[in-house]
Order: sequence, then structure tokens, then C-alpha cells
Amino acid sequence: MTYTSPTATNPIRHPDASSPEVMGRRGWWLVGLGILIPGSAQLLAGDKRLGRFAVLTTFVLWALAVLTLLLWLVARPVVLTVATHPVGLTLVQVLAAGYALLWLLLAIDTLRLVRLVRLAPLARMGIATLGVVALVATAGGAGYAAVIAGSARGVLDSVFSGGQYADPIDGRYNVMVLGGDAGADRLGLRPDSISVMSIDADTGATSIIGVPRNLENIPFTEGSPLYEDFPNGYDCGIDCLISYLYTYGVEHPELYPEAASIGSDPGIEAMRDGVEAVTGLTMQYYVLIDMQGFSQLIDALGGIEIDVPTKVLLGKNGEKAIGSIPAGVQQMDGATALWYARSRYNVTDYDRMLRQRQVQEAIIAQVEPGNLVTKFQAVAEAGSQVVKTDIPSSMLSHFIELASGARSMPVTTLELVPPAIDTNHPDVTLIHELVQQSLVVPTNTPTPEG
Repeated sequence: MTYTSPTATNPIRHPDASSPEVMGRRGWWLVGLGILIPGSAQLLAGDKRLGRFAVLTTFVLWALAVLTLLLWLVARPVVLTVATHPVGLTLVQVLAAGYALLWLLLAIDTLRLVRLVRLAPLARMGIATLGVVALVATAGGAGYAAVIAGSARGVLDSVFSGGQYADPIDGRYNVMVLGGDAGADRLGLRPDSISVMSIDADTGATSIIGVPRNLENIPFTEGSPLYEDFPNGYDCGIDCLISYLYTYGVEHPELYPEAASIGSDPGIEAMRDGVEAVTGLTMQYYVLIDMQGFSQLIDALGGIEIDVPTKVLLGKNGEKAIGSIPAGVQQMDGATALWYARSRYNVTDYDRMLRQRQVQEAIIAQVEPGNLVTKFQAVAEAGSQVVKTDIPSSMLSHFIELASGARSMPVTTLELVPPAIDTNHPDVTLIHELVQQSLVVPTNTPTPEG
């Protein structure tokens, strides 16, 4: 009978350790297979139980990836719901952290199985380098995914946590968007940018209605807490601008005792009543953006690009200009963009409204997938400090889906400014008519035959 050595039958598990060439080829195979199918190196040359477990978990991951892709193609809301729900993100974070730990263990164990000391110097260096690359690509990638999921969950918990589900009204979601100017030179927060985003609940078609901050004599509707104080309209004696309603609400919290329980505050609720009275629309949700915090968010995004139509002097009316931003396409960091949005040197409020909308649109343009992936942590940290809203996390997936559909739809804009609107004594009936007209999605006019 002929004796066959274990080395001859299984050179991977029982190699000829005296041959650097054999050990080198074996090392490349083990590391390469460990990259392709984590756990296969252990299955062939190490602890088979660990190998079987690791290979099985690898196949489970592949199955989850295929399932996610199929759901994205045929039932995208399911994927969006998981990605925008704290429970779903927690599950993703735990799974990613688990895979990171497993792949870290496998990478270290694979290098142990290779027996680097038995390799020729050149092969030893190459295989060790490949092993480190594999470690970073697998364990490092899974660890980063866990960090991203945790950051996203933190943003959801801090920003989208206080609101409640709301049904569309007349087929639309109406969101009041306030740009709060709470700089160091301001006493408290003042919403200097006021707009309404009215979104078709079926198609995502969006109308943006700009409300000037200096709109006066707002007539409140019966049932509003402010109607009791101002039955003939918002007339507080002097400079009764709609933007001052925020301060009035903060100073009279007894008017809105339940504000905190619905993820809001008295100042925001006073603004909501004012905007609803002006537009004739019910605001299901609000978004408050701290303009001062824009600086950190813009820097986190890597800056924004704005086409400045004319030279902008920086400063306040009545004071000496402290600088300027030239006309043309400008790449702005956070501090410059904030000045661009806030500067009131020799300009009207309507000029500032246009600049603020430019900044908002430029930020939206920067929030694209590639930018978010590479800078997600910084953006998430800044966003949680910049944005406050009562949109609940349960509505996020639906709004994201609507936003995706809206990309192919026209955006209608309406600015309630002179000469069409007298901001001192606004014709609310006319405003309501203009608002309703702006909610009609324009269609292509058929080309006449012949």
C-alpha cells in the first residue's frame, strides 16, 4: 500500500512549510479568496466552524444586497422607509458593526494562516500589503457604513422627532419654510425669509410662494389665538411686520400652550397662523432653517457656487460697507454665503429675498449623493444644528419619493411683492386668488394642426 502524505492531499491546509515558493502561492490564494468570499480562507486552511459561519453570513449579505436592489426597482418606498426610520437605521448599524468585527477577525486570522515568516521577502511584503488593503476595504467599509447609519439615526432623532402624521389637504402638502436670522447682532431669532412649498400629494409638483417679511396688517381668521388680540388685523402700533409674529408668539406662550407637544413652539405657531391667513392655505408642517447655521452647513458641503448678477456691497444701511462680492460666478464658503444672504447695504428686502433663495437653491444643488457619501458626518452634524421641523420621520420616505417624482415636473413660483401686492395694506382676497392660480400645474399647449 502506498502512503499519501497530508501535504500531498491538501497543500492549502497542510503545505510544505519548507518551500517559500509553495507558501507564497498558498498565501496569495488565501488572501485573494478571503477578499472574494470572506471566511473561505478559514474554511480551507483554518477553523472550519468559523469558516462555515463566515461564508454563510457572506451569502446572507449578498442575498440582502440583491433583495434591496430588487425592492429599489419594484418597491422603492420600502427601501426609503427603512433608510429614513430610526428602527431601520439601528438595524443597519448593528448589522454593519457586526460585519465589521467579523471581517476584522477574518483578516487578522487569514494573515496568521498565511504564516508570513515562511514567505520570501518580496512575497511577504506583497501579501501583507494586500491583506491590509482587504482589511480596510471590508472591515473598514462596514465600520464606516455603521458610522453613517448611526449619524443618520442621530439626525432623525434630533430633527425629525416631534411631529405627527398629516393627511394632504385638497390633494396637497403645504410646508411653511422659515429662514431664521439669529446672528450675534440680533435679539432672538427673526424669520427674515418666509415661503411656502405646496406639494401635490400624487405627482410631487411643487409651487413655491414667497411671503415678504415686511408684509403688514395681516388679517387673522376666527379661531386663531391671534384673532382675539387683533380682530381687525395685525396692528400693534408701529412696524407690525409679519416676521415680528415670531417674537410676539414667544412673548405670549399662553396663546399656544400645546406647541411643544407637537414639536413646535409659540413663535412658530404664531407665524403659521399669519402665513395661513395670508395664503389661505393650511400649513401641515413647518421647516425652520437657522441662517446663521448656514455657514457650518455650507462649509460641510464644500462650499456653494452662485452666479452673482450684480456686485453686492456687504454691510448694513446707514453704515460703511465692509467689503463686496463681485458679479459673476462665485465659489463661496459659509461665511461669504451668509453675508451674501444677509447683507442689506443699499438694497430692498425684495433684493435680499432673491439672494436668500439663491443660497437655498445652491445648497440643494450641493446635496447630491456623491457629496453626501464623502461628507456625510460633517453634513449631518451641521444639519442637526441648522434645521428644526415638525415633519415626522414616518413622512420622510413619502416626501423623498415625491421629490424624486417632482424632478420631471415644472416648479411654479409666486412672489407676493410690489407692484402686484401692496405690502402695507395687502389685498388678501387677491393674494388668495394668485395663490390658487399658482397651484395649477401648467400643461403643454397642443400644437395646432395644419
